[in-house]
Amino acid sequence: MRRYNGDTSFFHGKEEATGILLVNLGTPDNPDTASVRRYLKQFLSDPRVVEIPRLIWLPILYAFVLTRRPAESAKLYQSIWREDGTSPLLYFSQQQQQALQQAMKVRFKGKVIVELAMRYGQPSIKNGLENLKHQGVKRLLIFPLYPQYSATTTATSYDEVNRLLARWRWIPEMRFVGHYYDHPAYINALVQGVKEHWNKHSRGQVLLMSFHGLPKRNLELGDPYFCHCQKTGRLLAQQLALKENEYRITFQSRFGKAEWIKPYTNTTLEQLATEGIKHIDVICPGFSVDCLETLEEMEIQNGEVFLDAGGEIYRYIPALNHQAEHIQALSDIIQKHTQGWLETSKNWDRSAIDKCSKAIQQRAKNLGANL
Repeated sequence: MRRYNGDTSFFHGKEEATGILLVNLGTPDNPDTASVRRYLKQFLSDPRVVEIPRLIWLPILYAFVLTRRPAESAKLYQSIWREDGTSPLLYFSQQQQQALQQAMKVRFKGKVIVELAMRYGQPSIKNGLENLKHQGVKRLLIFPLYPQYSATTTATSYDEVNRLLARWRWIPEMRFVGHYYDHPAYINALVQGVKEHWNKHSRGQVLLMSFHGLPKRNLELGDPYFCHCQKTGRLLAQQLALKENEYRITFQSRFGKAEWIKPYTNTTLEQLATEGIKHIDVICPGFSVDCLETLEEMEIQNGEVFLDAGGEIYRYIPALNHQAEHIQALSDIIQKHTQGWLETSKNWDRSAIDKCSKAIQQRAKNLGANL
């Protein structure tokens, strides 16, 4: 018989709340081989991430990938790991969560709680949902921090949330942010990040916008990710008044032997250098925070590719992280998706809430409830 989990912290008249669950991809706990292996095992076992039949993929994963890749990846993580003992992805995600919690207190009168979760690793989605439940959340917004939708990122976050909630006895009202690749505030945050970089440094000849790659087969099967990336890049270029020859949209982080969506970032950098481009700026608009793929792959590895091919100046523009314009954009998106909920309503009133809670407690007591 299947058992459903109740809420042991519930009592009649408990103040209800709106919960915001921020979801990012995840990170190993430590930059060592064992930690990276645990992380990669969870990540690469997800059928949304690797769409190869399990009978074929799992033997490859356990016999080859998990025996070789963790040690190699651990060295890469070590090169960008923070001195405080946290990964950049976790650190910047925590800074986002804290900044957004403060923004919610300013923007809304009601109780709005922001929790952080990782699809793979810690803090887990399970813990994030449980924390929100214990704090009285009855209205829940799931906010995957992926501007461009993909089944490999956004959809798997949705899958995991629903898998966990399927065991809950009292499921909250729920909404889900599917994407925000063309939201005006998000585009404005990107624009301000580029302009701030240009104000501090000389402007490059080309702005290269590098997005995480995706197998070409995913696009052919209907994943909209490629199209979302193209529109983000086009809107950013328009706002910066860039000509067609002054920017490129490319894709990085290939894995395996299958063809991925093109053009590839590394080959484009080589081509630009051989064509006489000496100074290039690089931004990764698909990453909400800096991580291994931005700080090691883009800032270091691909910088070397460009310089080795004849380029002279290569500058990486940091991810939006917890910059003020980014927090503003994420707050705008939260407000849009929580319209009509009590805690984000202009009509929310503390005295009325307290009066209602006392009335509920009294009615429950009259009916024999164990308060």
